[in-house]
Amino acid sequence: MAVFMLLEWDGVTKEQYETVRRTVNWEGNPPKGGKFHVAAFTPKGLRVTDVWESPEDFQDFVEKRLMPGTKEAKIAGEPHVEVLPAHAVFAPAYRPL
Repeated sequence: MAVFMLLEWDGVTKEQYETVRRTVNWEGNPPKGGKFHVAAFTPKGLRVTDVWESPEDFQDFVEKRLMPGTKEAKIAGEPHVEVLPAHAVFAPAYRPL
């Protein structure tokens, strides 16, 4: 069952996100089960929405790739993460920026 993941990580900068993006390389080496990823920034920090095939795929990515990358980028604190069953997913015209 697909899951929706919402992450809020206060204090994370665009530069730190880009460091993790390069280090973890989820675009060049897509993680198993990853379906959709979008990141945005508020005055408080990073916000991410993902869709994953399963919560287990998401957790495997977090433990084996994402957290080591965030440590390397010296990102402090912990994110607030919600994982919910996806009810519907629709992205018919998405094209990378």
